[in-house]
Amino acid sequence: MSRPVIQLEGVRKHFWPGPVEAVRDVSLEVREGEIITLLGPSGCGKTTTLRLIAGFEVPDEGIIRVGGRIAAGPSHWIPPEKRGVGMVFQDYALFPHLTVGRNVMFGLDGIPRRDRKARARQVLEILDLGPYFDRFPHELSGGQQQRVALARAIAPEPLLVLMDEPFSNLDAHLRDQVRDEVVEILRKAGVTCIFVSHDQRDALAISDRVAVMNQGRVEQVGTPREIYKHPESVFVATFVGRTNLLQGVVQNENGCVLTDFGSFCRVDRLGMPNGTQVMVSVRPDGFETSEEGTLRGRILSTVYTGAHVEAEVAIPSAHGGTRKLVVHLPPSRGYEVGEEIAFRLDPDFASVVRNACQTLGFGSPLVEEGAEPVLPAR
Repeated sequence: MSRPVIQLEGVRKHFWPGPVEAVRDVSLEVREGEIITLLGPSGCGKTTTLRLIAGFEVPDEGIIRVGGRIAAGPSHWIPPEKRGVGMVFQDYALFPHLTVGRNVMFGLDGIPRRDRKARARQVLEILDLGPYFDRFPHELSGGQQQRVALARAIAPEPLLVLMDEPFSNLDAHLRDQVRDEVVEILRKAGVTCIFVSHDQRDALAISDRVAVMNQGRVEQVGTPREIYKHPESVFVATFVGRTNLLQGVVQNENGCVLTDFGSFCRVDRLGMPNGTQVMVSVRPDGFETSEEGTLRGRILSTVYTGAHVEAEVAIPSAHGGTRKLVVHLPPSRGYEVGEEIAFRLDPDFASVVRNACQTLGFGSPLVEEGAEPVLPAR
């Protein structure tokens, strides 16, 4: 197993006045060669966590280890330039008066002067920027500037590269291309990297693991598949893609949960005993159209996305009235508002959400009497 490069243990950070607790008891480990993304909304603490790792902020509590050494703790402090950490800022922070080559050489103080140009050329060649050595940043495209910033970060061969919202300044048509190129470079070089992003699409596409943050805390850490298909909190379920939240009760020992739409079986229910009130997260991808399907409903609205048709469907509830679900339908044909469809649930896209009872407060209805109770989120 690869060694840990970064370890955070019970890290906290307050800002005054307030105080504002930006980071709350964060513990996280990043291993050698791993790409991990800190994902969450603005103000959740992800950039502050990145700055704490880099050494730009001092934690109020906890320990940060970089390469096995304590970089920050109650009686330890290693300055940013001595941590072996490279940083790519959101705005790239390239020096406009320096050429591409000199921008890359700027961080090579630890290399003999006679070798700096050769190292800069070597890294730029890896990133397909060799011909631009003598160009200035304003003569490059946004994607090329992004790669120059990455070249400057990895040229000193750091233990870790930190990237803060690195793709947010790129045009939509360039974003995916540059993102994929950057990740390919990092993987080929075996570079350990922590990304910060509020974009769940980027996080799922590039990461070995994702750490979802909310209000200064890490709510869940897992692979993109685990985060998407098996969220452990209501926040994770609703922030990482859209979902439908259904109130239910654990029914028997065979993994079934009884909901207003009938019994869903083979749903991961985390070892909960019979009779436990739970919340089931069902992704829109988890519904398959089928004439034999036990779920039947009427289409209320549709949005064509190319990859699928996102439809809002009204389904009769076992307790009377209707509820709405958001489902993804095949894009191979058109769908009409008012059309009746039948579908079934793929249990691989359904998961019991931890702590939903406390979060949503069972014992009171999820919606007001007479309202159409959906929770398709975001």
